[in-house]
Amino acid sequence: MILDFDELTSQEVYHAMTQTLVPRPVAWVLTENPDGDYNLAPFSFFNAITSKPPLLMLSVGKKPDGSFKDTRVNIEKRRKFTVHIAHREQARAMTETSQVLPHGQSELAQLDLALTEFEDFDLPRLADCRVAMACELYEIQEIGPTPQSLIFGLIHKVYVDDRAVSLDAKDRLRVDAAVLDPIGRLGGNEYVTFGEVLTIPRPS
Repeated sequence: MILDFDELTSQEVYHAMTQTLVPRPVAWVLTENPDGDYNLAPFSFFNAITSKPPLLMLSVGKKPDGSFKDTRVNIEKRRKFTVHIAHREQARAMTETSQVLPHGQSELAQLDLALTEFEDFDLPRLADCRVAMACELYEIQEIGPTPQSLIFGLIHKVYVDDRAVSLDAKDRLRVDAAVLDPIGRLGGNEYVTFGEVLTIPRPS
């Protein structure tokens, strides 16, 4: 089968992309609302893009009414945000935070998710997440007619659960992905959980 994106609607393109660009990491993003509580939302159009400077990118659409999502509004105003990588047991809670709420209403008020201090950072992190990144707004670009907001975040520090951290034979950081047990996004309502690890050396 060949899918000709030039002949498809934007919704058809979206469904095709989300079912073929798989699995996708999911950024579970915490930002501060105007009243001082917190917004929490997942985004699977997300990845690392450079290491110098250390940048990640979130692609954030709009609400059904055409207004900007709270994540973009909060990041643009307050500049700081925390990106988490959820694990298997958090899949349902993470999905719950994707619902559209009125601006400034906190998803955390409806879910049993504890926060903890993110050392030397202005925002907290989710206590049960095994990876969290303390980020600051680097740049926002708007792409396409909607437009889609590409949010570039400068990563200042990363929290990793101690149980997942060790050193390899060359004293380099090694993070055990099996301990992180991250979930990845597929199409529709589907996620993929962590499975077999293939170790294949690169050619010299």
